[in-house]
Amino acid sequence: MDYLFRFRSSYCWMLVIFITGQVEFGWTNVAAIGINYGQIANNLPSPDEVVPLVKSIGATKVKLYDADPRVLRSFANTGVEIMVGLGNEYMSKMQDPKQAQAWIKSNVQPYLPATKITCIFVGNEVLTFNDTSLTDNLLPAMQSVHTALQNLGLDKQVTVTTTHSLAVLEKSYPPSAGAFRPDLEPCLSPILSFQSKTGSPFLINAYPYFAYKDNPKQVPLEFVLFQPNQGVVDSSTGLHYDNMLFMQIDAVYSALASLGYNKLPVHISETGWPSKGDQDEAGATPENAKKYNGNLIKLVAQSTKKGTPMRPNSDLNIYVFALFNENMKPGPTSERNYGLFKPDGTPAYSLGLATTASPSSSSDGVSGNSSNSGVNGGAPPLPPSSSTGYLSISSATSPDQERYRFLGASLWSLVVLVTGVLKF
Repeated sequence: MDYLFRFRSSYCWMLVIFITGQVEFGWTNVAAIGINYGQIANNLPSPDEVVPLVKSIGATKVKLYDADPRVLRSFANTGVEIMVGLGNEYMSKMQDPKQAQAWIKSNVQPYLPATKITCIFVGNEVLTFNDTSLTDNLLPAMQSVHTALQNLGLDKQVTVTTTHSLAVLEKSYPPSAGAFRPDLEPCLSPILSFQSKTGSPFLINAYPYFAYKDNPKQVPLEFVLFQPNQGVVDSSTGLHYDNMLFMQIDAVYSALASLGYNKLPVHISETGWPSKGDQDEAGATPENAKKYNGNLIKLVAQSTKKGTPMRPNSDLNIYVFALFNENMKPGPTSERNYGLFKPDGTPAYSLGLATTASPSSSSDGVSGNSSNSGVNGGAPPLPPSSSTGYLSISSATSPDQERYRFLGASLWSLVVLVTGVLKF
């Protein structure tokens, strides 16, 4: 009863936050920001109570890791776009067109159009999961789900994709030299062909946090937190980067272009920063989490700037990880502390969204991006940092199915880093 009372009280002020945020801060202008809504916890509020929280941060898109009927019903008639997930455990079954169609009929069709389901991601970071059976099943499962949508007349409103770890990249620095791992190209190429034909986005999970955690003395904190810094210039293109996330996104664009898919849109399906970690998890603090997520949301909200240096006219479609701290996730302490909110609905930290001031005047010093080829590259090149392969960060499966591991930075990235530091 005590917990119930405390949560109801929190829920009341959630509504106050939502109304205040809409009126005073103009958060409804954050048109492209999304939020990951994971539920690996035993103390989360009901989905009905989650809707005001989502709106309080101005999120217009929600990514689920399943197709929870309670959540889908709660977001009906809200206008919020929903991406639902089919976990890796479904890969084998979804190869069967009949089972795929049965799943769509039960988990998607009944909620349309009231609930704005726009995308289904089939499998999570499958290609870097080191399970050949999952890899072999991925494309057939995606095709079966898409065919089911076609049969039901839903393929024009619901796309089919899959999420990838940045570990799919063989090279990510400089961004213009981004390339996929050669061993994954035989699997990736037909998937990309499918996505190109069906019009679905390429989803990537990107965490600059891991670059800093692995090399806190060498990776400038300002560069990963969207704060003012010298930045890095791609010597091949002359493009200037003042944050790591945009470098990672453009490396993916380059990798796609190298395989002939330069028109495929890239969406960031996960990115975030933990507010708490173990002793060996450098940078996992409330202050850094506030700066990363708050500055990122402000950056996406800018009306005068959009896109990355390589794709300045492409909208940024980014899903922040995550809505809640999830107390049942295994692994290091950071795993349970990526949430913007605590389970009782109170903020894990302030996002610093109390004004609509331009990033240049922000107290947190949000940095934008520039494509000025005349900027000198005085800062050291940053390591690729993208091959985290940290699966449990984004896993939607039950705790006993989650794995956590670091792939670590590749040797050549360390060489680039050391060389850059010496030059600097």
